[in-house]
Amino acid sequence: MSGTALAGLAAALVVATEARAQQARGALRGTTPAYVAQPQPDPVPAEPTSPIPEAARDPAALIQNQGSVISRRPPPRASRPVQSPALRGVTQRQFRPPQPDIAKLPPAPEPAPVPRRKTVAEEDPYAPLGLRLGAVTLKPALTASGGYDTNPQRSSGATKGSYFGRYEGELSVQSDWNVHELKGKLRGGYTEYFKQRDASRPDAEGGLDLRLDASRDTRILLESRLKLDTQRPGSPDLNASVTGRPLTYAYGGSAGITHDVNRLQFNLRGSVDRFDYEDAKLTSGATLSQRDRNQTQYELRLRAAYELTPGIKPFVQGEVDTRQFDQKVDSNGYERSSNGIGASVGSTFEISRQLTGEISAGYQDRKYEDARLKNLRGPVGDVAILWTPTPLTTVTLRGTAELGDTTIAGSSGTTARRVNLEIAHALRRNLTVTGVAGFGRTEYDGQGLREDFSTLGVRIEYKLTRTFAIRAGFTHERLNSTAPGSDYTANVSQVGLRVQF
Repeated sequence: MSGTALAGLAAALVVATEARAQQARGALRGTTPAYVAQPQPDPVPAEPTSPIPEAARDPAALIQNQGSVISRRPPPRASRPVQSPALRGVTQRQFRPPQPDIAKLPPAPEPAPVPRRKTVAEEDPYAPLGLRLGAVTLKPALTASGGYDTNPQRSSGATKGSYFGRYEGELSVQSDWNVHELKGKLRGGYTEYFKQRDASRPDAEGGLDLRLDASRDTRILLESRLKLDTQRPGSPDLNASVTGRPLTYAYGGSAGITHDVNRLQFNLRGSVDRFDYEDAKLTSGATLSQRDRNQTQYELRLRAAYELTPGIKPFVQGEVDTRQFDQKVDSNGYERSSNGIGASVGSTFEISRQLTGEISAGYQDRKYEDARLKNLRGPVGDVAILWTPTPLTTVTLRGTAELGDTTIAGSSGTTARRVNLEIAHALRRNLTVTGVAGFGRTEYDGQGLREDFSTLGVRIEYKLTRTFAIRAGFTHERLNSTAPGSDYTANVSQVGLRVQF
């Protein structure tokens, strides 16, 4: 085949390929293709007699009458759109998955929400705020109340009741230092009976403690205390009929040092206490001196404790003391000064922060200068337990056993046992009901004399604001004694207003 014929054949192939491409695109669009092949006439053989070839005059003529490899028939269904059910409603976007956009950075994570600051729950919204004095907070309070007492003199037999007014002041101190600590509380009151003036009496109690942190493991403890009370007319130590209520004074101080060695703790404490008694006025108008009862007590105590766990710390304790009376011989001719020695074991504990306290038990022996007085021996101990079974209920148990002094002829001293139980329950945040029960027994050695004192009462406190509160209470007291004419019963009711700052 000549070159001209080949060129014509190539041009025909190009045209046929483009036609088929248009037909395919039309089928995908669902339209009839624009190209439809038409039948071509059979080629006419060239006349050899022509001097100039036909291809030279018209190159296209070379392929018009040539046989072609391209079918002259239209492709099947070339004029109809695609009708596949599986492709209905499907676009080209659905066939091609979206290409990942690598030019765009991933979105930054959203910032975590800032937690809202929780408000610290106030333990007691009705507690006084106090007066700030530098780094020390003072909380003063005043209480004025009135009531009725069925037995102001605490005497046996027929009694005459009286209305009374009670006036009480209170001051608590608490430091807020980085190191060291100062804390204390002082309370004083006066009860005035309107119908029995002789029964009117004052009372006071308080203490102030200072802790100095010398180092991480060493602390110096300084303590001071005082107590003002009165004697009842029927007391066995008052061997005559008296009027009024003679005063008793007890005050003193202590100095100690505490040192920690790993889990071991050592405490050395020395104390001095003074006891004074006011002279009593007899019903005859004479005066009964009680100066033979005035004394000073010196005590030295050593305690060693070991911390088993953060909440349990058992200890052993030893002490020696001496009691020196101002008068060498009392009104009955006895030398009352004595020396004592004792030892005890116990433990402080804190269990689940609901049960805390201290308990100890021991034995003490006291020897008197007068050979006619035998040694006074007996068990001693202390109990102080605070239990909080629920956030609204508090149970307090206190008890003590100690050896005391007396001026009764032939008696070496007294053995006193006392226990008090107090249960406080908050009905509301500002309404608290407290039940109180107590029992005490005092035995006079060598005389067969015994006194049992019991008390039962209830108190209600309703806090109006941080400053004002209403208090009311009822107390029943009873004394049973083996001494004739000493038993008595008294009922006391009162209500008052408390102002605190």
